[in-house]
Amino acid sequence: MRISIFGLGYVGAVTTACLAARGHQVIGVDVILSKVESIIQGRSPIVEPGLDELIAELVQTGRLAATTDFDRAVAVSDLALICVGTPSSDKGGLETHYVERVATQIGAALRNRSTPFLIVLRSTVLPGTTRSRIGPILEQETGRALGEGYDLLFHPEFLREGSSLYDFSHPAAIVVGEARPGAAKPLLDLYEGIEAPRFVTSLEAAEMIKYANNAFHAIKITFANEIGQLCQSVGVDSRELMHMFCTDTQLNVSSAYLRPGFAFGGSCLPKDLRALMYYARHHDLGLPLLESVLPSNHEQIERVFQRIVQYHPAKIGLIGLAFKPHTDDLRESPLVMLAERLLGKGYSLTIYDAHVQAARLVGKNRAYIEQHMPHLSRLLAPALSDLGDSDLLVLGHPLPDPTWLEHWLASGKRAIDLTGGQPMPITSGYDGLYW
Repeated sequence: MRISIFGLGYVGAVTTACLAARGHQVIGVDVILSKVESIIQGRSPIVEPGLDELIAELVQTGRLAATTDFDRAVAVSDLALICVGTPSSDKGGLETHYVERVATQIGAALRNRSTPFLIVLRSTVLPGTTRSRIGPILEQETGRALGEGYDLLFHPEFLREGSSLYDFSHPAAIVVGEARPGAAKPLLDLYEGIEAPRFVTSLEAAEMIKYANNAFHAIKITFANEIGQLCQSVGVDSRELMHMFCTDTQLNVSSAYLRPGFAFGGSCLPKDLRALMYYARHHDLGLPLLESVLPSNHEQIERVFQRIVQYHPAKIGLIGLAFKPHTDDLRESPLVMLAERLLGKGYSLTIYDAHVQAARLVGKNRAYIEQHMPHLSRLLAPALSDLGDSDLLVLGHPLPDPTWLEHWLASGKRAIDLTGGQPMPITSGYDGLYW
């Protein structure tokens, strides 16, 4: 393919070289003359292992060129990747004026073009930017609606400085956001032969995945450092500890728990976090990440309570009470806390949990529920059908049969799903927690 790449900074320079190395005809574009001259002279404009040698080879073969002329770059290409910077603003927001300027110039260059053209935004931008800001700029400058001779995609990059050449050819995933269905195919063709999961999604989801990745990476580093502080205070080698931690690929370094849903509870997580925070306070350790976990978890319960309140239900049916399905453990269950909050505000509540029977609760489990919901036996329903007279259903546990919910919604009632663990009918009355 004939490709133009706007912006010869870190992402642009690496992408330019890697695509040319895959046999495409690539021209890099930048307003900074020194970067363009570096490419022309066969040198990398950035410091990255192996990039100097690769660029020198590609320039010599004629597959890689560079220019400051935007119009020329568009004229000799069929696909443009925008890789310019999006720095932080003074208040912490994102500056998009470089991206908008490039979009304006590309749009103007396309005004009289008759052959198809594909514009791919690769700069990191907040969700909604591509659709609400870049799309309108292109439509204004071209004088045509999106899809009339050109298309727009968002394609996040997952390159690490120091290993970007390897990362380009061995991506964890290839993600493309489309403004129009089917527009992603020419871009995906650039990666022919590269083994990686491919995701074609909305513009907003493609924009958001980059932020989710980077936020999680930052959290992992901070988590390891805070655990390191705790280890040092008790004479434990944190390197050995984290090595052991990372060998658990079932729960720790895995997809376990990494899906949106309701708050956590049970007899372990809240208790152990409180104990760690108590220890940290008494040893003058500042652990702001770990200290924020329990308050954030409680906020999930309050958020659901407010979601319920906004519907002004006359009678609420709650499915699930234990802290997770297939157990009768009620200790610090977020569903118990939610039920307690609703009852305290005078709401009529009926609860169905197939595994919870008040008469069979023993020990600390029984003591906990007697303290928080002493009249539990009067609230428990023996069968799911006993919730039929409720006008609002709250799914705290997955339903054994999702078709039951379809009939429920078909009657004109409403359900709030806190689980997200099974396919649900997306129809009137269905309200997912974060989906």
